[in-house]
Amino acid sequence: MPRFSIIVPVFKVQGFLRECLDSVLGQSYADFEVIAVDDRSPDSCPAILDGYAERDARVRVLHLPENVGLGRARNAGLEEASGDYVLFLDSDDCYTPGLLAAVAARLEAGDDPDILVFDHVRTHWWGRGGRSTAADLLAAAGTGTFSVRENPEYLHLFLVAWNKAYRRDFFLEHGLRYAPGLYEDAPVTYRSMVLADRVACLERIGVEYRQRRQGAITRTPGRRHFDIFPQYEGLFRFVEARPDLEWARPLLFERALDHMLFVLAREDRVRAADRPDFYREIRSFHARHVPEGGFALPDGWRGKEMRLLATAPYASYAVARGLREVRRVAGAGQRRVARAVSQRAQRAWYTARSRLPLDPELAVYSAFSHRGVLGDPAAIHAKARELAPHIKGVWVVREDAVDALPPDIDFVTPGSRRYHEVMARATYWVNNVNWPGTLAKRPGSVHVQTHQGTPLKYMAADLLTKPGARHGFDVPKMLWRADRWDYSLVANRHSELAWERAYPCHFTSLRTGSPRNDVLVNAGPQAGEAVRARLGVPAGDTVVLYAPTRREYRRGGHVDRIDLARFARDLGPGHTLVVRLHPSLAQGTARGTGLADLHRRGVLIDATDEPRVEDVLLAADVLVTDYSALMFDYANLDRPIVIHADDWGAYVASRGAYFDITADAPGHVSCSYRELAWLFASGTWQDGESARLRAGFRERFCEFDDGLAAERVVRTLMLSERMPERPGGVEPGGVGWVPAPAAPGAHSMR
Repeated sequence: MPRFSIIVPVFKVQGFLRECLDSVLGQSYADFEVIAVDDRSPDSCPAILDGYAERDARVRVLHLPENVGLGRARNAGLEEASGDYVLFLDSDDCYTPGLLAAVAARLEAGDDPDILVFDHVRTHWWGRGGRSTAADLLAAAGTGTFSVRENPEYLHLFLVAWNKAYRRDFFLEHGLRYAPGLYEDAPVTYRSMVLADRVACLERIGVEYRQRRQGAITRTPGRRHFDIFPQYEGLFRFVEARPDLEWARPLLFERALDHMLFVLAREDRVRAADRPDFYREIRSFHARHVPEGGFALPDGWRGKEMRLLATAPYASYAVARGLREVRRVAGAGQRRVARAVSQRAQRAWYTARSRLPLDPELAVYSAFSHRGVLGDPAAIHAKARELAPHIKGVWVVREDAVDALPPDIDFVTPGSRRYHEVMARATYWVNNVNWPGTLAKRPGSVHVQTHQGTPLKYMAADLLTKPGARHGFDVPKMLWRADRWDYSLVANRHSELAWERAYPCHFTSLRTGSPRNDVLVNAGPQAGEAVRARLGVPAGDTVVLYAPTRREYRRGGHVDRIDLARFARDLGPGHTLVVRLHPSLAQGTARGTGLADLHRRGVLIDATDEPRVEDVLLAADVLVTDYSALMFDYANLDRPIVIHADDWGAYVASRGAYFDITADAPGHVSCSYRELAWLFASGTWQDGESARLRAGFRERFCEFDDGLAAERVVRTLMLSERMPERPGGVEPGGVGWVPAPAAPGAHSMR
């Protein structure tokens, strides 16, 4: 008997069916059966299904004698199921990699709950969407189990069949079946949730929910959407016949009204001519089933709508809804006007303060669009405090990042009055991105651009040949803002040439090295041990850091290049996989597709939120990356680097690159997961060839990183001093210089 029975009803999805089935059959967890139900599909779907069944014994095809619709097709598949748990998957959707392994682990940890709910992401025809509305609820559930009676807020989870794993005995015991017609998911979802004694949640995106441009029934206007009423009538007949479920009636009543009003508001579901009838049906449902003790009205407009149902005919409701829309549009206009007035006032204040003389002892810092005290600007600020304490440093920090600041940091928030005062009077401006275009450069001010590392991918003006990569960027304005730079800091001659090409502006390149890399160059033997302990790395483990970058050829930037659970397993005992996503992916769906779940289960460590990337680099014994600029920084540590370049051609075509990293690599290159796994299994990742490649890479790209970059910036640009000669001995960054080696406990995988 398999662990899972996955029921896939199929009808007129020949363009998506193979992708759906491949996403299931390609799962790393293999203890399942697929019951594909051909609902008399008139296209090529039956032949496609039969082909899969011939090739894979886990696939069984049930050809129905007549078309019965989605709900009854699921029921037919259920009759054939033999697994411990039943999952339903629509045939135009897909599972994300590693889902079934994560579900199996969560079920085992929860001692086989009645229902397990997982997350999804909407994949529109133009690209993937963002986090679902269920994400926060799923995260709040933690690793325990609960009942809806104890936690009624979980009735707000997405009411579909395909985001759950049902214990089959529970499903059959309660006679749960899907009724014909649209909105068949709602009664089964709500019945099962209120009947379940033990519900568990998995904070992981498990389904790519396809939003088709055409062909989706729920987005085809018509009278079929009136099916929602008999569906909920069936639910309430069931609930009202069960005195033991009296507690659930007010909750389900509010959820039913919310669903009906949601459908009413959708122009792609209920036609304008049908809205009066649809609204009357909602009022009729309300009159028949309103609980005697009432129910809790939600806040906002939805609560007002539900209140109107008791007394207002459609004409009154339509007027109220129209007035709300007018207020919404007017409010948006007022907010735009208010913002414009505020911005003009701020510019006026900035202009007025700009008439005052520059303060020669004031420096302003920012990093990563005001995300905190980070990167090269942070290293320069720290060294300025040491060598030039008379120069006051003020950071520009977003309001949502203020709480994470060290207690001794003076800061301003963008747009505040003091922000404009500081920006108007500061002599030194230090940033690793461009300052806003609303800020003018004053004569005598010194603008220092530190950048964010050595460039591999095309930047700025070079993006003019890559229209997809520059989407959302105004290159001429970017260059206009860069015209304010006085100095551009570089760590190597390659960067010097690349920045002068990408930013054809009026600045001087300074061969200072990267200030943030001083900590790497000067690292001692125990560097990184405190970070390893904070991250929870077992003593003596070899730390494998995986740091992928974003992709311009995929909307949202995230592409799963590696099955992280498989990689962590293949590394074997004595090794800890640490993952750090590109900052632009930290708040998107990338972590929800598996990373957060694997971190929670202890399979790997997610270090994306570690504020200082330098600390994470110091904690690692080997870096695995694709095309991240972190490789240039990590090379300063003289530790092994592996380049996983399985999509190099697509990356170069979409983003562009200044050189071929696969030909001039800092270590071994893998072009498939099989090659990557072999490099580690054989120990090749740290062999003599790896060291030879790394030495050449360090010579080229760590040329000016000698551990004195921040001091060089402060002394030469702020104090107008010459750099003192370094005492005798091996120069950091020079031939023979080796900074902190890999952790003493690191060992190969032989």
